[in-house]
Amino acid sequence: MVCSQKSFGQIEFIQNKGQWHNNVQYKAEVSAGSLYLEKNGFTILLQNADDVKMFTEMVHGNETATRPFPDKFTLHSFAYKVKFLNASASPFIQPDKPFEFVNNYFIGNNRAQWASDCKVFQAITYKNVYPNIDIRYYSSSGNLKYDFIVRPGGNPKAITLQYDGPKLAIKNKNLVITTPVGEVKELYPYSYQSYDGKPKEVASEFVLKENTVSIAIKDYNPLETLIIDPSIIFSTFSGSTAQNWGYTATPGPDGSLYGGGIVFGSGYPVSAGAYDQTYNGGLDEGSFGGYDIGISKFGATNGLKLFSTYIGGSGNEQPHSLIADGAGNLYIAGRSSSANFPLAGGGSQQGIGGKYDIIVAKLNATGSVLLGATKIGGSQDDGVNIRPKYVGTNNAVSLRRNYGDDARSEIILDGAGNAYLASCTQSNDFPVSNSPIQTTFGGSQDGVILKFSNNLTSVIFSTFFGGSLDDACFVCNLNPFTGNLYVGGATASNNLPGNKSGVLQPNFQGGIADGFVTEIKNDGSAIIKTSYFGTSGIDLIYGLKFDRKGFPYIMGTTTGSWPVVSAAYSNPGSKQFIAKLQPDLSAYVYSTIFGTAIAQPNISPIAFLVDRCENVYVSGWGGGINGSYSPGTTQGLPETNPLSGIPIPDGKDFYFFVLEKNAQSRLFASHFGRNGGLGEHVDGGTSRFDANGVIYQAICGECDGSAGFPITAGASSCRDNGGYNLAVIKIEMNFSGVGSKVEAAVDGVVNDTIICVGGRVDFKDLVLKGKKYYWDFNDNPNRFDTTITASNFHIFSTAGNHRVMLIAEDSSTCNVRDTSYVTIKVGTNAAQAAFNWIKLPPCQNLTFQFSNTSTSVGNTFSPQTFYWDFGDGSPIVVTDYATAPQHSYATTGDYTVILTIKDTAFCNSPVADTQRIS
Repeated sequence: MVCSQKSFGQIEFIQNKGQWHNNVQYKAEVSAGSLYLEKNGFTILLQNADDVKMFTEMVHGNETATRPFPDKFTLHSFAYKVKFLNASASPFIQPDKPFEFVNNYFIGNNRAQWASDCKVFQAITYKNVYPNIDIRYYSSSGNLKYDFIVRPGGNPKAITLQYDGPKLAIKNKNLVITTPVGEVKELYPYSYQSYDGKPKEVASEFVLKENTVSIAIKDYNPLETLIIDPSIIFSTFSGSTAQNWGYTATPGPDGSLYGGGIVFGSGYPVSAGAYDQTYNGGLDEGSFGGYDIGISKFGATNGLKLFSTYIGGSGNEQPHSLIADGAGNLYIAGRSSSANFPLAGGGSQQGIGGKYDIIVAKLNATGSVLLGATKIGGSQDDGVNIRPKYVGTNNAVSLRRNYGDDARSEIILDGAGNAYLASCTQSNDFPVSNSPIQTTFGGSQDGVILKFSNNLTSVIFSTFFGGSLDDACFVCNLNPFTGNLYVGGATASNNLPGNKSGVLQPNFQGGIADGFVTEIKNDGSAIIKTSYFGTSGIDLIYGLKFDRKGFPYIMGTTTGSWPVVSAAYSNPGSKQFIAKLQPDLSAYVYSTIFGTAIAQPNISPIAFLVDRCENVYVSGWGGGINGSYSPGTTQGLPETNPLSGIPIPDGKDFYFFVLEKNAQSRLFASHFGRNGGLGEHVDGGTSRFDANGVIYQAICGECDGSAGFPITAGASSCRDNGGYNLAVIKIEMNFSGVGSKVEAAVDGVVNDTIICVGGRVDFKDLVLKGKKYYWDFNDNPNRFDTTITASNFHIFSTAGNHRVMLIAEDSSTCNVRDTSYVTIKVGTNAAQAAFNWIKLPPCQNLTFQFSNTSTSVGNTFSPQTFYWDFGDGSPIVVTDYATAPQHSYATTGDYTVILTIKDTAFCNSPVADTQRIS
């Protein structure tokens, strides 16, 4: 079973000490309602999602809401009970992974319902519910899950669940639970046994008899432990009534998902307070009508839409690549034909512009403000690979080998927040700048490589990259050790620029196209190496990533005989390739191919990852609408531990593939999609995996009124528009090993890393994959600590810069442990905020003058670090130390005035003084 929690963290199982009914052992809050664990089963309380949203806005406030709220409100709810039939009446209940905090409850004036020091846990295991069968309740990436653990001697036939209240049905092998407030779907059980640390799937399915459910297990080894475990997190549609075609997706820092596509007209479900709530119009081009960019953000675990917004001008816009920074700001790269595309935050038109221009934009985390945007281009098409798919014949030509290949580019960020873009141009007057490595247009179509400042308003460098024929830069990445930029793509030119001495393939290999990789200095001043990667067929590179040791990996497709080198796993005759390269591009570390043995590629690749364990992930789609480009389909692609609850493949699906480190084996492979229709696809753009191997995938899914596309309970559904919606999916593969990302907070302020001696800093691991945590606070003598929970705190006793180290460990994973750091600045230089005030004459005047009397130790105050809040709702006034501001009040009364010092030169910043004046 999978339920969803609102935040991207651990679900809390709270001990019952009398505050709830005595049947309840533990309670957990989830976004859909609540879970009550009882001795021989559980009860689920569901609440209507729309009612919950309205109630939240009513009681919490929503400044941007425009709709009136009703005088009377009903929160529609429904509870149903699940009982384990013929189970132990009193199983041993074992909580584990306690949180550091406890909960206290003082419910009403009945002291019997008051409870203190209620412990909170991350997991609960019921031992021997049936003989040698345990049930474990826990959370993974914020999802509530329960597993049946059948130990040797246990009989899975004993597991019988009786549902009291809802209507039950089995559809497509899934258990569908119908209630008055909505439908819940439990995906058919994925069961496995582990051999040599690797899961091997065991066939299993639900068996429904009236209101009882059992699980049929086939051909398992009774001498080994059997796990019954779910896998999908969520799948959802944007819910647009207008045609809304899916292009691109990326994760947010909290596990949320941003999806981007194009919207043909009004009807996109924009949210209150969104940056742009109105369709801006567009132009008919070829077989397409006008369209804007549509951006939606979805919750980390439940797929609920957090915001949706248009972005565009009077022409047409489309997004090709998305990436989010640590604050959740979204960077968007794509193209626009609008002369009035919104140029925000000081951005401007770079170059003379023409047909389509390249656009980059930065949207804040709530979708309400466009923080920056720049448009760059020459007189011809920029950001268009060969020609738009809707202009002329819809088939493969030159470097455009797949439906959607006309809209390929990639934007990435470095540690300083600078943005890098790989794209293409057909303009010989494309604006290049700051000593470009190639100053002149090579011919026909060139790649372009650009670097932008954090706010996207300044072009740090811009350069052509190409030879005399067609060239396109599709992907880019930064070497984690050197900082050099590697760019990959496809070329028809035999004279690419760059030093080719000692590289794997210094010459064009023939055919229509070869892949290429070039390494350039981070400042764009020089090409270090360039190598072709190809056969006598058609070869294109669609993925470029690095492992933690600085080795580059490439992924793409071929129609030739791609070499298999030092790889135990391969599918002979197949046309998708993965290769690990030496950093200087001189040789393969390994190279392999996967797919079916046909003449054309099975898929158009969309996303690529190398995880911390050096496993390699690929996402792509094939068949259906791609048929006029490539006859390859997804039919017959090999599967390992496939996703549960997915309809039978029809050859027109998405495909996810995970290759074990050093190409040793196939860890996972599965199709995803409905059976029937035109087929799942994207109309352009790229999607991403996160560092933990979770796919964040945009899909263009059919909304024709028929069922079949797999979406999870509570997620936004497809609205029948006779066409297509942006669909987004998030699936966790669970192969990336243990990870670590330490976060610091002071007084509840996240990422505050400045404290005074004697101050407390709270730490937590954001990845939540460890079973044991080692903390080094670098603060003698009490510098080391070990916990089984992902949170800790430390009171620092010595001044200085303390590099805090967290090691997360799980000995059952491929990498065993992972390390992360955060530096805490501990000082003795505290500041004290203080001020005086006087009322200015005459007596009836309501003007006051304020004098800053703040004091400091060890440092002088920095300019413009004093923030005055005069308590009447007027704007905050920012001053330096010497300024004595005056403020006039509109009416008599009592006002609370707050002076806050926000100066990182002091260890206790921010610090405030509060006074009341009358």
